[in-house]
Amino acid sequence: MLSYPATIPLSSRTLTHLADRIRRHCRQRRSRWRRLDPARQALLALAHLRNGDTYTRLAAGFGVGVATAWRYVQEAIALLAAAAEDLATAMARIRALAFAILDGTLIPIDRVADQRPYYSGKHRRHGVNVQVIADAAGRLVWASAALPGAAHDLTAARTHGILDALANANVMTFADKGYQGAGGTVRTPFKRHRHRPRLSRRQKAVNKALAKIRACGERAIAALKTWKLLTKLRCCPRRATTIVQAILVLHHVETSRYSG
Repeated sequence: MLSYPATIPLSSRTLTHLADRIRRHCRQRRSRWRRLDPARQALLALAHLRNGDTYTRLAAGFGVGVATAWRYVQEAIALLAAAAEDLATAMARIRALAFAILDGTLIPIDRVADQRPYYSGKHRRHGVNVQVIADAAGRLVWASAALPGAAHDLTAARTHGILDALANANVMTFADKGYQGAGGTVRTPFKRHRHRPRLSRRQKAVNKALAKIRACGERAIAALKTWKLLTKLRCCPRRATTIVQAILVLHHVETSRYSG
């Protein structure tokens, strides 16, 4: 088998953070011996999450079995996800924003036995729906748990309690047309309905201004999907939430905005 070196576009701060978590976990479990030390295990997990390397490739590169590589990655994901913020905790930071941007994204998955709940008619593919909150500069602030891809963005936001939380905190929020009817502090573009007059010049100007604001929210989704594992999940969709939470923690560590 041929092998080659590869890089992971992350800082040593992220590696150290994950290695420290693994090291503490090993002490708590009194795990005396492992095939890889905490730093190497953290590197293996980051290669999987950031670069999307398969377990077979990781096993060959780190000199361990495929089952061992899988076990190390799952352990790292679980440790990170346990430190993820829930919405109530994240609202402490969201309240301080000038305004928030709410958007939804579909993370593609492999086809599953029960396909219908995971098929998104909007995207015409199977996946899971994740709601994302970004700040005015387009930085990723928080991401929700994953729902089946057939869930509408407005339904998903209501299910997670995002709309109520933003309204209670009185945070001005901008969203796309998929959130029309959200009410509260959520502002959406004007939408032309059938058998009604065309949008006025003022309404078009408002829509154009909102589009510029919401474009910043796309940066947050792009930042989330720089983690190549989310290009297409090839695992049980029920594990998508844990993976997204783990990646969110690592993203905040990498951007120096994580205080956990």
